[in-house]
Amino acid sequence: MSTGIFIKEATEMDIALIQQLNSKVWPQTYKSILSKEQIDYMLDMMYTTESLLTQMKKGIQFIIIHDDNIPVGFASFYKIDKNTFKLDKIYVLPTQQGKGTGKFVVDYISNFIMDEGASALQLQVNKQNLKAKCFYEKIGFNVIEEADFDIGNGYFMNDFIMEKKITDLLKYLK
Repeated sequence: MSTGIFIKEATEMDIALIQQLNSKVWPQTYKSILSKEQIDYMLDMMYTTESLLTQMKKGIQFIIIHDDNIPVGFASFYKIDKNTFKLDKIYVLPTQQGKGTGKFVVDYISNFIMDEGASALQLQVNKQNLKAKCFYEKIGFNVIEEADFDIGNGYFMNDFIMEKKITDLLKYLK
């Protein structure tokens, strides 16, 4: 019997799974955009066990996406201020892309933050990652700013900051 797509809140016990999923998605997502050296630097900065533990302890909520009980991706989000949350990470296996999984995750997080009283969901997307930017626009996000973030070691994240208003979300879900 098929269980379909579902979300499980992640804990410290899921760090190895997050790292395993990340190793199958992250480098492939960015290999045509970033140098191997920058990818290695960013992976070390954001996805070591210590880094993930620190993120969780700071209140960043991680979730694992499952399809028929098989982990197929992960995401993380946190509250920026009273009215706004940030979708910090969302990565699904390449074999899962184009099946509605990403939209399912964004809808799940949007419903969660609506219950928390938020009026907007923001994210950052690399300016060169046009596939992701188009996906986010398709599900109701708009570019609100462009920004370059110095992440150290001479590297920058050159991103669009995108936002989805919860009122827009309510229209989209109808």
